[in-house]
Amino acid sequence: MAVADFVVVANRLPVDRIEGPNGEEEWRTSPGGLVAALEPMMRSAHGAWVGWPGQADLELEPFEIGGIDLIPVTLSAQEVAEYYEGFANDTIWPLYHDVIAPPQYHREWWEAYVVVNRRFAEAAASAVAKDGTVWVHDYQLQLVPQMVRELRPDVTIGYFHHIPFPAHGLYAQLPWRDQVLRGLLGADVIGFQRAQDATYFLTAVRRRLRYEVKGSAVSVPSGPGETRTAVARAFPISIDTAPYIELAARPEVQARAAEIRESLGNPARILLGVDRLDYTKGIGHRIKAYGELLAAGRLHVEDVTLVQVASPSRERVDAYAHLRDEIELAVSRINGDTDTVGHTAIRYLHQGYPREEMVALYLAADVMLVTALRDGMNLVAKEYIATRADNRGVLVLSEFTGAADELRQAVRVNPHDIEGLKDAIMEAVHMPPREQGRRMRALRKRVLENDVDAWSSSFLRALDEVHPR
Repeated sequence: MAVADFVVVANRLPVDRIEGPNGEEEWRTSPGGLVAALEPMMRSAHGAWVGWPGQADLELEPFEIGGIDLIPVTLSAQEVAEYYEGFANDTIWPLYHDVIAPPQYHREWWEAYVVVNRRFAEAAASAVAKDGTVWVHDYQLQLVPQMVRELRPDVTIGYFHHIPFPAHGLYAQLPWRDQVLRGLLGADVIGFQRAQDATYFLTAVRRRLRYEVKGSAVSVPSGPGETRTAVARAFPISIDTAPYIELAARPEVQARAAEIRESLGNPARILLGVDRLDYTKGIGHRIKAYGELLAAGRLHVEDVTLVQVASPSRERVDAYAHLRDEIELAVSRINGDTDTVGHTAIRYLHQGYPREEMVALYLAADVMLVTALRDGMNLVAKEYIATRADNRGVLVLSEFTGAADELRQAVRVNPHDIEGLKDAIMEAVHMPPREQGRRMRALRKRVLENDVDAWSSSFLRALDEVHPR
C-alpha cells in the first residue's frame, strides 16, 4: 500500500465488521463524527487511518474502503485486557474524570500501554509520506506523538484529546506522569476540548518538566541546546449537523416521534437522557432528582415521563457492572412506587439505537437532560439542538461538560446539587414556548456555525501555523 500524505491514528478503525446478506463478513463505515469530519480531506489528500479493528488476535492486511486506506493494528487478548480495558479505561479514564471512580495503577498495564502505543506509532511512521501529517487521537495513544517524532522527525504531528485533562493535584497521582507529558509534547499542536483542560496540561508541563511555557506555547528540548515549539490550546469538537437536520425533517421520523409519545401514554412532557452507561454521566443523579420530584408531588407520573437510554459500555470492567446494578435498582424502585397501569415513570432502555431512532427520540423529547459529572464535550447535547428546527425543547446541561462553555442558553446545573437539579428540571418542564424559542434559536446558531468541519479545519490551520510547509 502506498504511503499517505495525511494519516489519522486512533484506537479504533473507522469501520465495523458486520455479517453480509449471505453470511459473509463485511466492513461498514462507522457513523462517528470524527469519520464524517475527516473523510473528505482524507480522500482528497490520499489519507490513511491506523487503528485496531475491534477484535482480539485479528490479523489483517491493510485494505481500502471509500477511498481511505485502512491500516489495522493487531492486539492480543491480553493486550486488550491490559492496554485497553486496564490502563486506558481503568487507570486513565477515571483519573482524567476527576477520580469519580478510583483509578487502578498496575505496572503490567503500563508496560502493555507502552508496547501497544509503539506498535501504533510504527504503523503510522511507515504509512506517512515524507513531510506528511500525522494526527493522533485520544487518551489511549498519549505516547504515540513522541514515538512518531523519534521515528519520523520530518512529519507534522497533531494530537487531539477528546476527554478532560485533570488538575495537577489529581494528575500528579499517575506514576508515569512525566512519560505521558513527554509523549503528548511530541506533537506540534496538542488540542483539548476546553481552555481549562489546556491550562491544566500546561501547568503540569511547567511543574513536572520545568519547560518554558509562554501563553499556549511550550519550548520543548529537541537536541543539545535546541528547542522546538509545541502549542496546547482548546479546539472544542462538534458534530456533523447535516444528517441530524435531514433526518429530523423526514415525515417518517416525525411520525415515529409521535408514535413514541403515544406509546408513553401521551404525557404532557417527556424528559430524555441519552448516555453510555458510564459513571461519569450522572445518570444516577438525574434519576434521583426525578424520583424525588415524583415523591414530593411536584411532578406526576401521568404528566411527565423520563426516557433513559443507557447504551452498554465496558461491561467487563467491574465499576461498570456495579453501576448497571445501581441504576437498574433505582429505576425499578421508582417505577414500583409510582407507576400506574397506563403510565411509567421511567422507561429505561439498556441498548444502543440507530441514528434514525435517536432523532425520533430527540423530536419526541420536551426536555433533554445532560447531567454529566465530568465530560470532555458531550455531543448528545449538540445532536438534540441540531434536530430542533421547530425551536422548541429545553436543554438542561451540566456545567462540568465541555459543551457548557459554548451552549450558554441551556439551563445550567451542578448535578451534584440534587435540589438545584430538581429546580432546573421544574424550570425546564414549565418553560413557556416563547422562552424555549429564544434559547433554542441561539443554541442552534452556535451549533450549526461551529460544526465538526469547522473544528477539524481550525485544528489543521493551527498545525500549519506551527509547522508551515
